[in-house]
Amino acid sequence: MPRVVKIVADGVADGKAIVDTVILTPEQRRAPRGSVTGVNGTRLTFDLAAPVALRAGDFLQLDDGNLIEVVAEPEPLIEARAKDLTALARLAWHLGDRHVPVQLFANRLRVRRDPAIEALLARLGAKIAAIEAPFDPEGGAYMHTHAHGHGHHDHDHAHDHDHVHGHHHHRSHE
Repeated sequence: MPRVVKIVADGVADGKAIVDTVILTPEQRRAPRGSVTGVNGTRLTFDLAAPVALRAGDFLQLDDGNLIEVVAEPEPLIEARAKDLTALARLAWHLGDRHVPVQLFANRLRVRRDPAIEALLARLGAKIAAIEAPFDPEGGAYMHTHAHGHGHHDHDHAHDHDHVHGHHHHRSHE
């Protein structure tokens, strides 16, 4: 069975043959170990030394030098649009303040479905729609780099939301 030996970031094939495509769940895109089958039937295994955060467009390089394209499996999302870029930036700021993973586009953003987040976006004036699509959120401040540039660090840090240490969130609602 072919074995994954390296992650090639951002779709740089460098003339190598792309022999198959794997459609991976969010969990599979973060797992350093496992076995998957490509859409053309290629069965492959991987046992990487470090945690990964595969993104759509990355490749898995096999021990024979061939490449497997990574595609993100669609998942339940909320797509939010705003009246202008300032309003869209405000939505992104509120989501970031709550440590919500966000995928940004020029005129909209996507987050995983969550009733509380959906209610927040609606209160902030967003036009929201429930969709099924691949989700490839921004890396953010808690990402750290591996050889392929997309490593992920699940953080468990203290962030006092009771604001007893002088950390205040004052917002003006214009």
